[in-house]
Amino acid sequence: MRRFRRPSGGLWEHRDFLRLWTGQSISELGSQVSGLAIPWLAAFGLHASPIEFSLLGVLGFLPFILFALPAGVWVDRLRRRNILIVGDSARAVLLALIPILWATHALRIWHLLVLQFVIGVFTVFFDVAYQSYLPALISREHLVDGNSKLQLTVSVAQVGGPSMSGALIGAVTAPYAIVGDALSFVISTVFMVRMKHREELPERGVGEKHPPMWPQVKEGLRWVVGSPTLRAIAACTGVSNFFSSLLFAIFILYAGRVLHLSAFEVGAVFAVGSAGSILGALVASRLQQRVGIGRAIVLPIMLSSVGVLAYPLAPHAFPLPVLMAGQFLFGFGAVAYNISQVSYRQALTPERLQGRMNAAMRWIVWGTIPLGTLLGGAIGQWIDLKTALWVGAIGEVPTFLIVLLSPVWRIRELPTIGAEPTPAEAELAGGVLEGTPLPGPASADA
Repeated sequence: MRRFRRPSGGLWEHRDFLRLWTGQSISELGSQVSGLAIPWLAAFGLHASPIEFSLLGVLGFLPFILFALPAGVWVDRLRRRNILIVGDSARAVLLALIPILWATHALRIWHLLVLQFVIGVFTVFFDVAYQSYLPALISREHLVDGNSKLQLTVSVAQVGGPSMSGALIGAVTAPYAIVGDALSFVISTVFMVRMKHREELPERGVGEKHPPMWPQVKEGLRWVVGSPTLRAIAACTGVSNFFSSLLFAIFILYAGRVLHLSAFEVGAVFAVGSAGSILGALVASRLQQRVGIGRAIVLPIMLSSVGVLAYPLAPHAFPLPVLMAGQFLFGFGAVAYNISQVSYRQALTPERLQGRMNAAMRWIVWGTIPLGTLLGGAIGQWIDLKTALWVGAIGEVPTFLIVLLSPVWRIRELPTIGAEPTPAEAELAGGVLEGTPLPGPASADA
């Protein structure tokens, strides 16, 4: 029998990346447990009212709107590895409080709401530092491969996670299932601690204080908004998130009440979508090598935009094949698009602006999600569910035009940053500086 041999070469030889990848993969799988167990605990263990249940989702997302921009400044001021360690260890402790409070009969719904919000705050800092740390850890030519590997395990976790979570909740009940997620963050913390790469902090003179936070926040926003390519990516992603969240806000209600699908059938639709996500993660690097980074951004978002038409078009008589095909296209396109556009952003942005760039992007593109969710619920409540699906699908379809008609389409290769602009140069350029040299004929089609 042939022994299994680990792949070699490239990032497979990069020990720190492998530690980051392993730790993040374990915590992603654990997060699938809490993603189901916490709402289940609120609904059936604490008998939350509808408004309390909705607040659980809002408070988990609110920190991204409130803290993403200042988090970007701190990520650029501090060593990102340390932020990753604190973020993982703090979430492990906070999650462990839930089963402890439950075991002592002290857990109330307000505890769960507060914990959800505080966990969200640490998640904001971790996510911004995570995306900003990767370009300092690996070389630019490996960014697409690195992001593909990281996204691949997220997609795999989304396939196997829900069924594992359901089985764990059934075996030990929701509060104690959350212990599994807490342990996953402990293990992830161990891997983060073992990473040996150390970043160089920006130099400051003796006694020199950090510059005020708000000008640094504005510099990050100007870097994104002032760049034609980053501005197009932010607009495309933000608009797409708005309409897709509008659609998915009521899809489960539509599937159950109008199409009369069972929970198993709805789960099967999302499982097929997750399989599409895995395929998107596997082919993203090859797609970028074959057609160039710009087209590897545009072409996948075209597929995902068209895929959402399957939801309102699915026939009542036999909707599953249409829904599965649409969800597969959406999952494939969304993941392949995210891998390519995140890699491009990381390669384009100077090291000292990575945190603020990623924070500004998160603030812009995730800030539209609660708005879309609220509008989807309002249309479904006051008009009907099918109308909400059509509004989401029709709004989603043309979003790819934002990047197609921008300079993004013409970019052939990941940009190479030369000398980083100083804060004064970035201020003078209004954030338009995209590196030295700018992507030109050597990296873009004429």
